[in-house]
Amino acid sequence: MITVIGSLNMDLVVQMNAFPKQGETILGNSFQTVPGGKGANQAVAAARLGSEVAMVGCLGNDHFGETLHAALQQEQIQTNAIVKSTTAPTGIANILIYNNDNRIVVVPGANYDLSISHLEASKELIQKSHLVIIQLEIPKETTAHAIHLCKEAGVPILLNPAPAANFDVQWMDDITYLTPNETECAEIFKEPVEQVLEKYPNKLIVTLGSDGARYFDGSYPIHVPGYMTTVVDTTGAGDTFNGALAYALVEGQSLDEAVYFANIAASLSVEKLGAQGGMPLLGAVYARIAGLEG
Repeated sequence: MITVIGSLNMDLVVQMNAFPKQGETILGNSFQTVPGGKGANQAVAAARLGSEVAMVGCLGNDHFGETLHAALQQEQIQTNAIVKSTTAPTGIANILIYNNDNRIVVVPGANYDLSISHLEASKELIQKSHLVIIQLEIPKETTAHAIHLCKEAGVPILLNPAPAANFDVQWMDDITYLTPNETECAEIFKEPVEQVLEKYPNKLIVTLGSDGARYFDGSYPIHVPGYMTTVVDTTGAGDTFNGALAYALVEGQSLDEAVYFANIAASLSVEKLGAQGGMPLLGAVYARIAGLEG
């Protein structure tokens, strides 16, 4: 069982031929509403690969909330620990896509109503989990309590520090894996990546986009290469990596194997539009691995 504690958003996705300049109005090419939120995305990524997944989060009492709840259930994700805010709307992310790049504005909405009391109500679920995934699109005090509950129960934690500004370095002692990208790593630690990796062997895994990921195994720096592919939309690639990494670790893969597996899953995710749209099934990941190793 993997439990994901985090955000649920409706992604409002606009594709365009150029990003607008300040004060400029342009015409877009297409618009879609797509289920998202880093928490929900990572839950879907793990569930598509075959993990038993439960989601802990907060939605608004509105149409977006109903749609997101139903989408999780369609992915066979347990939703009993999702609560509804009585005051805030469902969170949204406004995503602008141009030339294989994206710019994102997140409005947290109900995600910031996920409280310590909600986690206490889900304490039994957390305690029986094989691994808990957390991101930082929920209140900082809620994140801190989630880490406390996991530590108390001896449950491994995979923390994806996005947005990095909400990360507390003091948490490093209590989490099992931290998965920032290069920008997030620099913002959190304010040191060269090589030095930070050596401080946190087999714990800090820095993602590099199409270049794969890096970590330090206690003796040597390890670079696990990525897979070059035709990019349609990079939204959700990092979430796919984290969900796939969690799946692989719970299945008993070594860290090196799990990072390699997660890189391949992420490479598949960018080939389709939307954060969850390209998240692969297990067979697709192993088919790509077989093609590389065959």
